[in-house]
Amino acid sequence: MTDLYAVIGNPIEHSKSPLIHAAFARQTGQDIRYERILGDLEGFEDDVARFFAAGGAGLNVTVPFKVRAHHLADSLSQRACDAGAVNTLLPAAGGLLGDNTDGVGLVRDLGCNHLFSLSGARILLLGAGGAVHGVLGPLLAAQPQRLVIANRTASKALELAKDMASSGPVLGCGLDQLSGRRFDLIINGTAAGLEAKVPEIPDDCLAEGGCTYDMLYSSEPTPFVTWGRAHGAARALDGLGMLVEQAAESFRLWRGVRPDTASVIEALRTA
Repeated sequence: MTDLYAVIGNPIEHSKSPLIHAAFARQTGQDIRYERILGDLEGFEDDVARFFAAGGAGLNVTVPFKVRAHHLADSLSQRACDAGAVNTLLPAAGGLLGDNTDGVGLVRDLGCNHLFSLSGARILLLGAGGAVHGVLGPLLAAQPQRLVIANRTASKALELAKDMASSGPVLGCGLDQLSGRRFDLIINGTAAGLEAKVPEIPDDCLAEGGCTYDMLYSSEPTPFVTWGRAHGAARALDGLGMLVEQAAESFRLWRGVRPDTASVIEALRTA
């Protein structure tokens, strides 16, 4: 029997998740169907209930529903609790289990696909919204030397750093407080690139040999990838690998097998 999975969001027609999970299924011999669901902005919870009532086996959740999925879930993984958001739902004893695979997707892309060692690194994380919430826990678990969250509104970064203080060496500040600091890795977790902009950070805050990473991805270099190249980044990376890696973690949760991601990332790059 073919098991049904889907991704729900609004908008959703751009999602590459059906392509990714179809490739995972072929690779691992899993009998699944994976669809897109345009979520109703007013009736997201009803959409989820209908999907699982109809026999749905698992659901990915994307913008703008991740926080609502967190509230909807009957139980939460620790990483979903840390993130305050859910991007993966699956049936479990007592209802729906909510998980968040974004952070592990980022860490696996950096560590496994790009061989960047997070341990001991000086990391700058730009933004304090949902994308940053989702990756903080796994980044701190990788034991960086320090992690600085910088945001245009400093109070949001300070509050987030305070919430995560027990997880590792994390500080918060405003973008205007970065002068004189150097980082081995700068991660853009803002949506500035959607408006063809980059966060206003000092030109010299990337350490020699350092890397930049944009959590957004595009068929063309994103504005932050372009910034990284212009400012001497050893590697200026986008978030396509993170997208595939977080999908692989969802697939593992649902099917009990972890697919190979390198071939899928390469195929998407080529396409």
